[in-house]
Amino acid sequence: MENVIRLKKGLNIRMEGNADGSLHAPTIFYEDYAVMPNDYYGLRPKLMVGKGDRVLAGSPLFYDKGEERIKICSPVSGLVSEIVYGPKRCIERIQIKAEEEISYIDFPTCEFSDLTREKVKENLLNAGLWSLIRQRPYEVIPNPDLTPRDIFISCFDTAPLAPDLDMIVYGREDAFQAGVNALSLLTDGKVHIGVHLQKTASKAYLQCKNAEVHLFDGPHPCGNVGIQIHHIAPINKGEMLWFVHPQDVIIIGRLFMQGKYDATKIVALAGSEVVNSGYYKLISGVNVGYLLENNLQQKEHLRVVSGNVLTGRDIGAKGYLGVYDSLISVIPQGDRYRFLGWITLGMNTFSFSKTFFSWIFKDRFYKMDTNLNGGKRAFVFTGEFEKVLPMDIYPLQLIKACITSDLEAMENLGIYEVAPEDFALCEYIDPSKTEIQQIIRQGLDLIREEMN
Repeated sequence: MENVIRLKKGLNIRMEGNADGSLHAPTIFYEDYAVMPNDYYGLRPKLMVGKGDRVLAGSPLFYDKGEERIKICSPVSGLVSEIVYGPKRCIERIQIKAEEEISYIDFPTCEFSDLTREKVKENLLNAGLWSLIRQRPYEVIPNPDLTPRDIFISCFDTAPLAPDLDMIVYGREDAFQAGVNALSLLTDGKVHIGVHLQKTASKAYLQCKNAEVHLFDGPHPCGNVGIQIHHIAPINKGEMLWFVHPQDVIIIGRLFMQGKYDATKIVALAGSEVVNSGYYKLISGVNVGYLLENNLQQKEHLRVVSGNVLTGRDIGAKGYLGVYDSLISVIPQGDRYRFLGWITLGMNTFSFSKTFFSWIFKDRFYKMDTNLNGGKRAFVFTGEFEKVLPMDIYPLQLIKACITSDLEAMENLGIYEVAPEDFALCEYIDPSKTEIQQIIRQGLDLIREEMN
């Protein structure tokens, strides 16, 4: 751990409303949960339950039509209260009315010394936890028959309003280590753990066994697992890596320690519109309305996001926590015009390009909304993307190759190394207001289809 990977490129977006350090236990019984197939990108769901069926925590709800071994299970016990369909009969969510006392399906417990690769795979597939592992390239659930070159775990988050991942692992150190032990058997390479030079203090990360720890220092997006992969062991064509969020490592560890699918998480509630921010002990898929009721500065003109404001999903005040998310962000809706726009001095407006004089105040935090501050226009060369993407690639040229579906150029420009979240800052500072993350996703889908 002597070598520190220092990144200078990037941008810390200083938003008001970071979660305070308090941990809140539920004060009321939460009974409304949902599992959403759209959380699992690339998965084609086939239902295994119907409305009115009783399920236990760990009961399969649906499986992937392309790989029947990959099942998604219920995080709670109770009754399937509703199955909501969208356009073309696409399953949007399976709602579950939870029981106050959760009942679990029993899975085998295992000591690390007794585990083998096949036993780890079998347990994860049976319990529906295989979906917590994702693959680079393409950022999809991996094929259980394949073996990754390495596995990566980013143990700090630099996104706006991001939770302190030390809080997530506090009191769950044994489960995290058990999860790392199990994951280490799935690869012929190493488990790489990324930690921050200043932000990471937990010994669970810094002294983790059966893993190699790497120190990082720098602004966002150095907490992105893709950035860490690029600077530790980049992906080449034909190679495959897996990555797991620390929260999901803990859930995997509990499966082997306790023999049950315990989907309990520590989730940060943050944003300038939240009255009482902090960390909440929740179960995956919970209705966030329980946390927001009587806890908002205003009831209208709000954007509630599952995840961070750069890459998360708008879920509304009665939406459900995403399966991979550890943050609920609440910010003002940008549906009001700013008087005189960019002509003002903008002392209270965050600016990357120094358009406003607020750049003088380097430690000030700002109340930001969703306003684009302009309309869509021609996609032009600015030379700005390279300032916020700490990767040895040409971002603008890669984006254009994705737009034109130029497969050869996409491969040569590094499409296998990136995911949409790596371009979130490029999208944020883009004067053309282009949906860059969507363009990168379409490029990855095209490459994946061609490779298959």
